[in-house]
Amino acid sequence: MERKELLTMYKFTLSAFADEIDSDLKVQMDVLDQHGIKFIEMRGVNGQNLTSCTLDQVREIKKQLDERGFRLSAVGSPVGKIKITDEFEPHLELFRHTLEIAKIMGTKYIRVFSFFIPKGEDPAIYRDEVLNRWRAFIRVAEGSGVVLLHENEKEIYGDTPERCLDLVKSLGCDFVRLTFDPANFVQCDVETYPKAFDMLKDYVEYMHIKDALFSNHQVVPSGQGDGHVREILGALKKMDYQGFLSLEPHLGNFKGFAALEPGTVGADLPDGGPKKFAIAVHALKSLL
Repeated sequence: MERKELLTMYKFTLSAFADEIDSDLKVQMDVLDQHGIKFIEMRGVNGQNLTSCTLDQVREIKKQLDERGFRLSAVGSPVGKIKITDEFEPHLELFRHTLEIAKIMGTKYIRVFSFFIPKGEDPAIYRDEVLNRWRAFIRVAEGSGVVLLHENEKEIYGDTPERCLDLVKSLGCDFVRLTFDPANFVQCDVETYPKAFDMLKDYVEYMHIKDALFSNHQVVPSGQGDGHVREILGALKKMDYQGFLSLEPHLGNFKGFAALEPGTVGADLPDGGPKKFAIAVHALKSLL
């Protein structure tokens, strides 16, 4: 059976962080076409973060996507990826701008984080401030039709399944859901399956396909690490999950890696590009 048929059978839709292929949008689309992927979780495009683009630039990008039959699965924004002690109002303006981008792009999903906690300090100290900032996001997004996807990420408030669950339950908002990133949990020394997945599965609406090793936190092709990606995909099939599987390979460095993903293990790797991306695609398809 062809892999494409498998994807259809299990109702998964592949997407990807195409900036790990190349910074140029045309090259991104050319390579994605080779793999039969027509969705992008857009983070970096044409050498800058999508959320740094003007709305006119966003409209031009949307035009180019439309001409090639591509759509966004989500805006891979950096919203919430600042220190909890940083001034919030300018960041809230960035969020407002990101909402406009999502509207132009025709996607309902925006990736959001829960703020970096000062190293060595108890995250519980900052819980109320994290919730207050997220409630501000919710007020701004109310009625827009977007879904705010909290991504677990090392060193933010929501870097453990317990705090991810606390965040989403405390907010009690039907358009706040979770992106589950196995590698990011591994890099926090958290068991992804069954522990984290079973704890969060009722709120998971989006999946990042990324794996890593407990030993050194290095990202590896899916299925070759400690993230239990195969088992998680199996559980998603049983749940009749019909959402996106978004490839975020992190198998090589790429232009703007350090700026786009501050603090990420892998920014010192050799260059990535189409070949490393192909490894990530084939690793995922071998698990389906």
